[in-house]
Amino acid sequence: MQGNMMQRPLQIIDLLRFAATRHPQQEIVTRRLEGDIHRYNYADCFARTGQLAHALTQLGIEPGERVASLAWNTYRHMELYYAVSGLGAVMHTVNPRLFGDQIAWIMNHAESGWVFVDVSFVPLLEQIQDELPNVKGFIIMTDPEHMPQTSLAHVLCYETLISDYPAQYDWPDIDENSAALLCYTSGTTGNPKGVMASHRAMVLHAQATIGRDMLDLDSDTVLMPMVTMYHVAAWGAPYAAPIAGCKLVFTGDGTSGEAMASMIRAENVTVGLGVPTIWLTLHNYLSEQQLEVPSLARVCVGGAASPLGLVKTYDQTYNVYWQPIWGMTETGPLVYSAPPQGDILARPKEQQYRIQTTAGRPVFGIEARIVDADNQPLPHDGESRGELQVRGHWIAAQYFRNDDVSSFPDGWLATGDIAVIDAEGFMKVVDRKKDVIKSGGEWISSLDIENIVSQHPAVNESCVIGVKHPKWDERPLLLVVLNKGMDASKADIKAFLDGKIARWWTPDDILFVDQLPHTGTGKLVKNQLRKDYENYLLEKQS
Repeated sequence: MQGNMMQRPLQIIDLLRFAATRHPQQEIVTRRLEGDIHRYNYADCFARTGQLAHALTQLGIEPGERVASLAWNTYRHMELYYAVSGLGAVMHTVNPRLFGDQIAWIMNHAESGWVFVDVSFVPLLEQIQDELPNVKGFIIMTDPEHMPQTSLAHVLCYETLISDYPAQYDWPDIDENSAALLCYTSGTTGNPKGVMASHRAMVLHAQATIGRDMLDLDSDTVLMPMVTMYHVAAWGAPYAAPIAGCKLVFTGDGTSGEAMASMIRAENVTVGLGVPTIWLTLHNYLSEQQLEVPSLARVCVGGAASPLGLVKTYDQTYNVYWQPIWGMTETGPLVYSAPPQGDILARPKEQQYRIQTTAGRPVFGIEARIVDADNQPLPHDGESRGELQVRGHWIAAQYFRNDDVSSFPDGWLATGDIAVIDAEGFMKVVDRKKDVIKSGGEWISSLDIENIVSQHPAVNESCVIGVKHPKWDERPLLLVVLNKGMDASKADIKAFLDGKIARWWTPDDILFVDQLPHTGTGKLVKNQLRKDYENYLLEKQS
């Protein structure tokens, strides 16, 4: 016997339609690439999205067709998100920080027909346009006054494209299981893998995201996603914010400490989203300029492990709660979090800080486990270490146009993260499978060492990699970036580590460097560092 309820599809366009009805006057503020600040509201956004949908229809874009973007966090990019999927086409966000040949490979693999591009990325496309046989044309996301001179073929101006169309659009009903969003992994080795998310998955993810167990968003929240819209849909912020009624603050191409601080202070931002390096950048600027950000209550941090030093700094210096979150391109992305709830805040500070360096606990709709090398489940005792596997309503079941089945054993997603889960459900990533250091047959966690080093007052950032050793196979090498105007010696760092890790975990050497390499999404490029320093200890001993 079945229930007697209406069957309505879960559709992405309905998220924005709801905001235009329930929160029509709530603002979306953008630091524009044209150099000014743009303001409008959800009602305006929905109206312009309708205009864009008419334009896309006139371009001949059909359901299932991929439409690519190389663009920053802006109101125009948000309009594109909704217009494309609202038609039944697929929004394909492309990371412009990748190498040109990688971008060409991704766009050809997806067979994206039209490309929407911000002015700053036009030169990048000019270099590779001959390698893009499937592209029908390029739409530059600006107004006529700021259109650049370009060698791109079949170029249109965004504002000119939509200007003559009405705001009303007859949005079709779309199968909720049809494709809506295509994102590629930001893996540092091999070709990226495509993750094709459905309308159903993204709507359920948005509903979970606004809940108290994840980002806890409502109409009083002023949300500034510093994670880019070309990276896993800005962690779902453009979908979640409208149904929560958040004020949205987009910084455009402004990723400097100065740009972030300016927008936070001017718009009274309460919640920020971003990787640890973003909040390190903000802290460095605030510290140098002796500024405060009194409105900021939380920074929600994922994409890399949370350094304990930064967790403490944000609490003790700015009274800002560092909220860990965890996810992947394959997981929607958000599935784990540790928001500032009573059962966490009631604990002694040191216990609270330790929780804030975990990934938190999963939200409803997600199951998680850790497994051994034989894919057998391990206990959630806070000690057993295994590969993290997850499954749920917005978890990928396969890769786009990819026959890889090894990442999906027995209906689970194998994440590649080595983790522990305790009896309360808190999960902590102790390393990536590819980053863990094997020394004399025993495992050393690079993240554990980095976490401790981050608390040294002279350390700005650190990285631990495994390098070749004649006796022990691999040994840890520590690279350190110091705070401006501060000094520390190798002996200082080793003394700081003494007693906090096993003696045999102590790095064989410590190198002080001016900077560390990061991917376009803020992750340390450990594979490049391993290649650069692969024989460092061998050469040192020879």
